[in-house]
Amino acid sequence: MKNSLRLLILVAFAVLAADQVTKYLAVARLTDALDGRTGVSRVQGFLSEQNLDNQPPTEGGRYRATRPYRFIEDYWHFRYVENPGAAWGMFGDLPEPVRRVFFHVVSLVALTFILVMYARSEPSQRLVRLALALVAGGALGNFLDRLVRGYVIDFIDWHWRNQPGMRWPTFNVADAAICVGVALMLLDSLRLRRPAEVPSRPLAQSPNP
Repeated sequence: MKNSLRLLILVAFAVLAADQVTKYLAVARLTDALDGRTGVSRVQGFLSEQNLDNQPPTEGGRYRATRPYRFIEDYWHFRYVENPGAAWGMFGDLPEPVRRVFFHVVSLVALTFILVMYARSEPSQRLVRLALALVAGGALGNFLDRLVRGYVIDFIDWHWRNQPGMRWPTFNVADAAICVGVALMLLDSLRLRRPAEVPSRPLAQSPNP
């Protein structure tokens, strides 16, 4: 059992760490929220969402995106976005107390479901276990955001020459891990499985005439 959980723990916490580090960099590089802070104070500012005067951030309690970065012009930008809802901003218009409780419950139910599926998987289903670990890590990353801030930090912006309808919703590392995990599970379900080989039986020898 320990060996089976090792993959889940390592992959999930690696995804969680990568997700939170990149979100910290997004706040530090794409907003002015941590300007003037040094050392541990920058990390505290990221976690507490307070500015140097200990006042809540501007614009309705949220940071202000000030420095978008064009990684690949017309295709890939980094810009700071706060998503209070789910994918594509769904349920983001719910009242804040209702939204917080709703997403906390949904996240906990989803994580429980993932753990149950992982426990029921066979040791030979390595691809499925890797996929579930990726999904668990992504779910933990976004759940931590909602628990600490009440919204999810997104910063990866993919689009096609700013054409209408050709922009993917802004996402983060946690979202990417979830998508990769789901894709791996789909790949495993579609993978052709060879039918079990039927052992051949020796032909009965005909009696001598």
